[in-house]
Amino acid sequence: MPRYATARNPSRKTRGPELAAIAARLGTPLMEWQRLVADVGLEVLDDGITPAYREIVVTVPRQSGKTALVLAWELHRALAWGSPQAIAYTAQTGFDARRKLMDDQVPALQNSTLAPSIRRIYTANGNESIIFRNGSRIQVLPSTPTAGHGKTLSLAVIDEAFADYEGIREAALLPAMATKRDGQILIVSTAGTSESMFLRRKVDAGRQAIKDGLINGVAYFEWSADPDDDPFDPETWAKCMPALGQTIDASTIDHALATMTLTDFRRSYLNTWTNQDDRLIPEKVWYSCNSAKVAPAGRLSFGLDVSLDRSCASIVVADEQGRIEVIDSRPGVAWISQRCLELSRRWKAPIVVDGYSPAGALVEPLQNLQVNVVKYRTQDVVSACNLFYDAILDRSVKVKTSSVLDDAILNAKKRPLGQSWLWARMNTDADLTPLYAATLGWHHSVHRKIETKPRSLIF
Repeated sequence: MPRYATARNPSRKTRGPELAAIAARLGTPLMEWQRLVADVGLEVLDDGITPAYREIVVTVPRQSGKTALVLAWELHRALAWGSPQAIAYTAQTGFDARRKLMDDQVPALQNSTLAPSIRRIYTANGNESIIFRNGSRIQVLPSTPTAGHGKTLSLAVIDEAFADYEGIREAALLPAMATKRDGQILIVSTAGTSESMFLRRKVDAGRQAIKDGLINGVAYFEWSADPDDDPFDPETWAKCMPALGQTIDASTIDHALATMTLTDFRRSYLNTWTNQDDRLIPEKVWYSCNSAKVAPAGRLSFGLDVSLDRSCASIVVADEQGRIEVIDSRPGVAWISQRCLELSRRWKAPIVVDGYSPAGALVEPLQNLQVNVVKYRTQDVVSACNLFYDAILDRSVKVKTSSVLDDAILNAKKRPLGQSWLWARMNTDADLTPLYAATLGWHHSVHRKIETKPRSLIF
């Protein structure tokens, strides 16, 4: 049973059975907890169309089946609403949202009996979306303050809401839904940390709404253990894990207890709040460095980086005032030499490369093109990473808003190296080339020594 749940109003009709039918066609019939959320969250007013609840907040332990519920909700809106619908899906970062859509949602849809409803799937970076034959669209939006600008949305999904500090995604999405009387926002997450202020407000408001018996506006659902419950007791698991014995079994929980820290286990599997924040660079700090008006000028340096598997690369420019802008971030490496040649000739600026990184292989080809290449040694890169990290925390850098750099920064982790550290490249959660390129370009532009020719002495 849920710890908190908005009660079903039997005097209202619900479109929950429609959503359940779609979930069945996806091959993921709704579990009891999912059916409760659908039946209440899709209650409609007397016109039979307008949802009684504009906002639905769901917080459950990991591996409970929220991804299946979200996809069914999106498809119900896209296919059963009677007119073309615009649906936005967001996750903790734009990269996470794109990966979830393309790796989880698209295959599930393509392998179901609903596949014929698809007209086209766009896979281009930054434009990932599913277009349906009836004109509806599911699109990925970045987790940035400007994500919803210029758009009109019928349904917005905020997945992994624990990652939001101040509700940046909600602030971007709600104006895009302002003209939609039947619009809904679906917020789903596991419990957060002390930094998860947005989700904390939603949890507190939802619990209070249930205590007050409110049956309009916001529907709230929570499956969680009490903080005083014994995390090693299977009865605790049974009390708070609605999918236990269905999509997850006790042996999986035993293994998680043996391999995870107790703090991480409590948050992930018991859905209880912790005081830890996993992010190396807090969201609030990073976004305070961002502005759409930043424009590097004067003495410039271009940082270049290539991913370990050479599947993508980025070029970032910085000036001596600490202003940063992503110039290019694309798949592959074939485009790099020509682009670096263009930038070097136009701006008379150096291209800065970590000589021992995957980009190091490009140093000689670039030099053969007469490109001014600055090759950093490992100790230079260590210094650059540490100083750039300090500058971000001090908010002394100014960055032109970029979703690819946002993704890299918010997924950044440290890799120990001797008595210091580098940005960890072995991170599959994001493309980190914009971060390394920004680090190199910024460090060279801000901290490089100005070489001067010795003056001749006249006697």
